[in-house]
Amino acid sequence: MAERLQKFLARSGIGSRRYCEELIKSEKVYVNGLIAQIGSSVKKDDIVEYEGKIISSIESEIKLLILNKPEGVLSSNKRDKDIPIVFDFLPKTKPKTRWISIGRLDINSSGLMLFTNDGNFANLCMHPSSTIDREYLVRARGEFNEEKKQKMLSGINIDGVIHQLSDIVEGEKNSSNQWFSVCLMSGKNKEVRKIFSAMNLEISRLKRTRFGPIFLPSSLKRGKCIDLSNREIDSLKSYGT
Repeated sequence: MAERLQKFLARSGIGSRRYCEELIKSEKVYVNGLIAQIGSSVKKDDIVEYEGKIISSIESEIKLLILNKPEGVLSSNKRDKDIPIVFDFLPKTKPKTRWISIGRLDINSSGLMLFTNDGNFANLCMHPSSTIDREYLVRARGEFNEEKKQKMLSGINIDGVIHQLSDIVEGEKNSSNQWFSVCLMSGKNKEVRKIFSAMNLEISRLKRTRFGPIFLPSSLKRGKCIDLSNREIDSLKSYGT
């Protein structure tokens, strides 16, 4: 069965479909030795090349890893100077597995990150329609009150975009710092930080502890990762449906 080239590339972990379309337009992808064209399709026996490497469709069996990301690590597959990236902490497999991150965490945040070998599964988990909530542990400095809490729950317009928490629970307070457990339904860039900053609350620590039904194991040390079971994969597939 034939498959659109950009879909094949995305499913193989090269990037999003839009990104793969740009690669094709830039004449960086070859099919059977010829420059690929937008709208072309590929079949099982076709040879697809990108950056001089033959791209194989990823394994049919979905794999899922959970990483306890340390602070100071970039959620990127591109290296910036000598800053470590999350892919440095993933297992080296033979044949090589092309891991795709399900969402990101900024360099100053830590905690749960998920990686899969299946582009479609990654897109399913990240798509807004999936209604997969995320939970974070936050330590922040500043005055917090009921009025601010209600604004954070009802939604805040930041640069024309509504940012909103689905839940916030107050925790222990030490001098000027207070702990919070917060949840939100979307994966907008630095959304938790933007919401707290809009309320004049300065975050000093941000850690993701849950993604849908997947919790960060308390026994998983920083910088370490483990495979998740088929049961956990299925629970993520069906979460929120």
